[in-house]
Amino acid sequence: MDQQTTGIISEERPPHDVLAVAIERRRAVLFVGAGVSMAVGLPSWQSLIDHLLDDLGLDRNVIDGMHGGYQMLAEYYRIKRGGIGPLRSWLDRNWRVDPEKIAASELHRMIVELDFPVIYTTNYDRNLETAFDVLNKPFAKISNAKEIASARAGVTHIIKFHGDFDDDASLVLTETDFLNRLAFNSPLDIRFRADALGSTLLFVGYSMSDPNIRLLLHRIWQIWDESGHSQDRPRSFVFVAQRNPVQEAVLANWGITTIAPPDGMAADDGLRRLLRDIRERRDGRTVPSSYPDTERHR
Repeated sequence: MDQQTTGIISEERPPHDVLAVAIERRRAVLFVGAGVSMAVGLPSWQSLIDHLLDDLGLDRNVIDGMHGGYQMLAEYYRIKRGGIGPLRSWLDRNWRVDPEKIAASELHRMIVELDFPVIYTTNYDRNLETAFDVLNKPFAKISNAKEIASARAGVTHIIKFHGDFDDDASLVLTETDFLNRLAFNSPLDIRFRADALGSTLLFVGYSMSDPNIRLLLHRIWQIWDESGHSQDRPRSFVFVAQRNPVQEAVLANWGITTIAPPDGMAADDGLRRLLRDIRERRDGRTVPSSYPDTERHR
């Protein structure tokens, strides 16, 4: 049985080619991290840490040598304030980007126009939803079990993997929230396992120093390894700001191909170029292989 019949895409094709074909077949999933929102001016995680320190009256040196970063500070906030409601409200007010700025963002426009059937995001902000709104593209937002069941078919599903401001209970913000998610058995985790088994995945806007993204990538490998059919998995890709032979080797061992910008190109420009290449290939135009794989899928 050939690869076209089984739906497994040839390992020899360049990343933009593999992803374009997967999108055409409605078997592609985009995972969007904070870097995409910061490209349109969203505050960094450091701004959240600074706010927590100021609000709690803590010295800056309290975080020196502290593991857990903003998650542990948010946990302390919950203990001291009795909940995260005010913090969630602050985030909702301050982590907004002018819709006109999102409308002018080529990166967000390409994400919408590529028409991924499913987009996961670990971002709390609504920038993706705003991009779909300003471009008049229908979508369904999913942040809990109820929304999984009621999501409209035939439109892009935007899955808020770490929660949404409209539902405090859905937010994965404090250290306890993150530790609870390690069980990997929430409704969104179950949906993710199903998508990871049947789709080609592309992760953008993430730092490989983020333990949460490394956990997700490891989970994908684990799902396939435990299935007994790891040789049949669709390829998965991570766009990185620059090449690193250590992370390339580790991710390749998990069956993840890293994609880096061509030498001398800034990360944001490289990501826009990758998405542009995918779109042009999907639209039937011949595109040179701008992004040779750093490691072949194993």
